[in-house]
Amino acid sequence: MSSVRLTEAEATESVALYSVSQLARQLGVTARTIRFYEDKQLISPQRAGTTRVYTYRDRARLMLILRGKRLGFSLREIKEFLDLYDVDPAHHVQLRQLLAGVRKRMGKLREQRAAIEESLSELTEIERQCEEVLASRNA
Repeated sequence: MSSVRLTEAEATESVALYSVSQLARQLGVTARTIRFYEDKQLISPQRAGTTRVYTYRDRARLMLILRGKRLGFSLREIKEFLDLYDVDPAHHVQLRQLLAGVRKRMGKLREQRAAIEESLSELTEIERQCEEVLASRNA
């Protein structure tokens, strides 16, 4: 049986604590964004007195939240996915749900791409017609 060993930097980072401003700076978001996700119960920072203290786990969850938002998932979908992580140690249910969500999102994006291509085609035709009319009036 082999053991997994963390480098010193990885071990230090896994127990690191972050302030809201540190975390915001690292992730390229505002402190208000982080507090918004806290209000939505997507992350649950610890408290050191009245100060919020974010763990490596909170940071990882925020990275997943931001990635999910960037890919077009709703906060509800992201929360469901994150909640499964906590109740499914083997992550089978989580992975199946993620796969279903990814496929659904890809389908929606393909539909949007088709609609965009149709709009571009129509706009290109209008552009061509306008140029034709302008050219005939300038001749």
